[in-house]
Amino acid sequence: MRLHRNLVYTTIDSLNAIFNEGEYADKVVARALKKDKRWGSSDRKFVAETIYEIVRWKRLYAEIAEVKEPFDRENLWRMFAVWAVLRGYPIPDWKQLEGTPERKIKGRFDELSKVRALKESIPDWMDELGVKELGEKVWATEIAAQNQPAKVILRTNTLKGTKENLRNTLMDLNIETEYLKDQPEALVLKERANVFLTDAFKQGLFEVQDANSQLVAGFLDVKPGMRIVDTCAGAGGKTLHIASLMENKGQLIAMDLYESKLKQLKLRAKRNGAFNIEYRIIDTTKVIKKLHEKADRVLIDAPCSGLGVLKRNPDAKWKLKPEFIDNIRKVQAEVLESYSKIVKPGGKLVYATCSVLPSENQEQVEKFLKTEIGKQFTFVKDRKILASESGFDGFYMALLERKNTVVSE
Repeated sequence: MRLHRNLVYTTIDSLNAIFNEGEYADKVVARALKKDKRWGSSDRKFVAETIYEIVRWKRLYAEIAEVKEPFDRENLWRMFAVWAVLRGYPIPDWKQLEGTPERKIKGRFDELSKVRALKESIPDWMDELGVKELGEKVWATEIAAQNQPAKVILRTNTLKGTKENLRNTLMDLNIETEYLKDQPEALVLKERANVFLTDAFKQGLFEVQDANSQLVAGFLDVKPGMRIVDTCAGAGGKTLHIASLMENKGQLIAMDLYESKLKQLKLRAKRNGAFNIEYRIIDTTKVIKKLHEKADRVLIDAPCSGLGVLKRNPDAKWKLKPEFIDNIRKVQAEVLESYSKIVKPGGKLVYATCSVLPSENQEQVEKFLKTEIGKQFTFVKDRKILASESGFDGFYMALLERKNTVVSE
């Protein structure tokens, strides 16, 4: 187990892009992995995992290394040295790592780990918010779970085959998977692999989608032949799942504020063989008004803080700001009020987020049900999923039904 100079240099360059140039970790990692065609899978694994690890533990490592932002290259090397010591790597005799104080690093780690915000490497405001909303005990276990690396979960595209066939196809490629209890389309990778390079992916046999994210479309109670509107479709992971549950029968309208995201969804839909999707950019209020009381099912996968998906987006811990969460709560209330009008009498609505904060979840639903439009709905059920309980992403989903007697505006 030794460190290789070219891999470590790539890691340092990547951390500089994330911490100092505001780039997103997933984009930086994707670029880093293409840097050298000679790298084997273990080299690429080292680069990807090390970048994510240091991003995840940024605050703790910076405190141990006694460096402050903005980090210059010397600071980044000091943080890398902390990572290497704590991971048990022998420190090579490179100029950048000269005088690495191994005993001091281990001592400071033990000492600083007594403070939760440092131990879990999160901003103080986030720790305070988590305690306020979930309570000390629940938040402590939840944030610890959110610091575990995310597993890779596949969702079988049932428009093109069965979960069993997909598992066998991947087995032939030496990619081993396991079934997931009570998840009809999910497969969990036993070891990380770049599944996007496989023919099975290019043929649209599966999508990569977290296990708990896969529960949302099922919660919507979708049937073939319905008219369904996904109001915040984005790049369309849940849209594609809905299309497969509809068996391509009926009308699925994918809406978003951003044309670029819908273009991505179009490409994915083509690969998936999902051809019952219509695409609409929400560029005026008319787009929503035209659909009032027209849909059997409406999904509002609302914009949120993302505090349920930190394990797969660790850089969100540093990009997120408290004022963003205050603003996003207002947006959530607005989209609920506006998009709920699309549901026809007797139809159903699912409000979902990838957050674990009650103020973005059940409290939003409770407030909505007291509004003029909200009084036309009945609460059916909801589901609060913590990463600490499920091992996957934190999610919330609420199912509401519109009463049959509706007073039109």
